[in-house]
Amino acid sequence: MDQEINPVINMVVFAAFVAVTLFIVFRVSRRKASENEFYAAGRSFSGRQNGIAIAGDYLSAASFLGICGAIAIAGYDGFLYSIGFLVAWLVALLLVAELLRNTGRFTMADVLSFRLKQRPVRMAAALATLAVCFFYLVAQMAGAGTLVALLMGFTDPIAKDVTIAAVGLLMIVYVIFGGMKGTTWVQIIKAALLITGACVMTLMVLFVVRFDFDALLRLAVEASPEGEAILAPGLRYTNPVDFLSLGLALVLGTAGLPHVLMRFYTVPSAKEARRSVVWAIWLIGIFYLFTLVLGFGAAALVGPEVLTDAPGGENAAAPLLALALGGPFLMALISAVAFATILAVVAGLAITAATSFAHDIYASIIKRGDVAPGAEVKVARITVVVIGVVAIVGGIIAQNQNVAFLVALAFAVAASANLPTILYSLFWRRFNTGGALWSMYGGLVSCVLLIVFSPAVSGTPKSMFPDADFSVFPLSNPGIVSIPLAFVLGIIGTFVSKPEPDHDGKQAEMEVRSFTGAGAEKATEH
Repeated sequence: MDQEINPVINMVVFAAFVAVTLFIVFRVSRRKASENEFYAAGRSFSGRQNGIAIAGDYLSAASFLGICGAIAIAGYDGFLYSIGFLVAWLVALLLVAELLRNTGRFTMADVLSFRLKQRPVRMAAALATLAVCFFYLVAQMAGAGTLVALLMGFTDPIAKDVTIAAVGLLMIVYVIFGGMKGTTWVQIIKAALLITGACVMTLMVLFVVRFDFDALLRLAVEASPEGEAILAPGLRYTNPVDFLSLGLALVLGTAGLPHVLMRFYTVPSAKEARRSVVWAIWLIGIFYLFTLVLGFGAAALVGPEVLTDAPGGENAAAPLLALALGGPFLMALISAVAFATILAVVAGLAITAATSFAHDIYASIIKRGDVAPGAEVKVARITVVVIGVVAIVGGIIAQNQNVAFLVALAFAVAASANLPTILYSLFWRRFNTGGALWSMYGGLVSCVLLIVFSPAVSGTPKSMFPDADFSVFPLSNPGIVSIPLAFVLGIIGTFVSKPEPDHDGKQAEMEVRSFTGAGAEKATEH
């Protein structure tokens, strides 16, 4: 690569993007927003707008930075992330998205507590939501540190830490002042910019090889130290069980991601929710096709060895590919889009976590529904600050990890702690509170413990704590163990627990509402 990184251009473009998005947030925000406005944007977005915002929420730093880098280094094994994330989205839409929207108000816990005992189920669902958001936020923060360190030429670890802290502070400002409405508009703009930028880069890569994808693959093979091995499975995941575990977590995880499911509460009707689905599927599917070209393009035009030595390692693949294709200015634009991607996703995660704590724990459990006007939103804003601080610390610890890999851990937690209970609540008539608690707590605890005692956290050069080897679980992703375990625990907990006295009536009402939408609009008004 003969192009040089220009920190001045990067800083100017970054500042312009941040200024524009902050202006939008303050422009659409209402300082004295109600719960409905702060959590669900007053349900004022159309299906098309919400579909674009869903794509903006879903296409995170993992989708752009992590996947491109994983494909550039590991080829076939890296592309598993693209396939897994896309198929996962289809599973989520077909099984749970519209049904949850018809039965809930603001959070996943609203749905689960509809037919189950309120206080224990809300607490379990809120804790699971906070855990998923934490793992996801750590991934985004790590991506932010990598990106800005590369663009500004930071090599000092303290400078990288300050960068992550700055991203956390921006996230806090977005959510506190903009709420869901401001966050949604940022996500819409970010989705349009990200998909457009990826499309332009894809066309540029294909132009270099005269639109011959086979020629691109040959160049990637020639540039890779692994040769043709990058086109076959097993380069990164030598253990087939680890490969299967990752795929299971990716495919099932999205259906349990609270920050994605929460987006369906921002539209006024089930019809608009379905329109959201169509827009989201098209946009997300097209983008993941772009990642295949971008990943192998980075391998061919930048080179795996350059990526390995770059600040942030393989997460720098997309910006460095932009540098090779269009020089410092294109790199600045693409990197600013990636930065906007991170800001939009962390804002969405933060508002989801804050909503879960303020609405489910504070208002429903601590205050038992007796909340003064405006108090719930105030607590949510305070929660955003706390979440931001925790995410900053986690991002600093995990900043050398591949972002897509970190997000896969969040998917495993979501699939283990949330998905079994959601599916059982929607489709199994006998399911009761005992089954929900066994499934959620069992899935959450088992998944987190297996992550802690896995090579992802300790014992390897690329782990979070390489000097402390306490890995006793051999797989990097625990999904193949924790997800089936959570389903089994839900069954056991249901059979050993007694159902509530009004179990049959509540279940019948929820079944009608979830499948027909009858009563959904009325429920959202309270």
